[in-house]
Amino acid sequence: MTQPAKPATPPKAPAISTASEAERAVAYLNKIMDRLVETVEAETAQVRAGRLRDAVANDEAKVELARAYAAETERVKAAKDIIAKSLPDALEQLRKRHGALRALLQTNLTVLATAHAVSEGIIRGVSGELARKQAPSTYGATGRANTPGSKTSQPLAVSKSL
Repeated sequence: MTQPAKPATPPKAPAISTASEAERAVAYLNKIMDRLVETVEAETAQVRAGRLRDAVANDEAKVELARAYAAETERVKAAKDIIAKSLPDALEQLRKRHGALRALLQTNLTVLATAHAVSEGIIRGVSGELARKQAPSTYGATGRANTPGSKTSQPLAVSKSL
């Protein structure tokens, strides 16, 4: 039995050893953060507006930016002593930007969770309404209407291509 091949991991960036490399690494990390913030803000706005297809279109870019952000963050962390000596304000600015990014991601996750809950509620409502319409309307021994059992309803199929 053969196992599927693992995806190739990108080559690891060289360690930061000089002040000029530190400056380039911090600038690159800031560039990645700028693009990640733009992508997450766009996704959040699209989900809030109900344009889920547009939001999903940015998913691959967001994943790649997040991967690059994590890798470059680790690289900068490993060289924090060199960066602290050559660019004394850079680490504090990166910490502040990271905090702002974390808050933005929390907002994004909240919007995504809300959209998920709303869509789940809609699907459950449609399913319940279909089950109610398909079940016979009968009365029990107490004179109250019987509610349809879960075994009497038909399963609901959802097409993701619509």
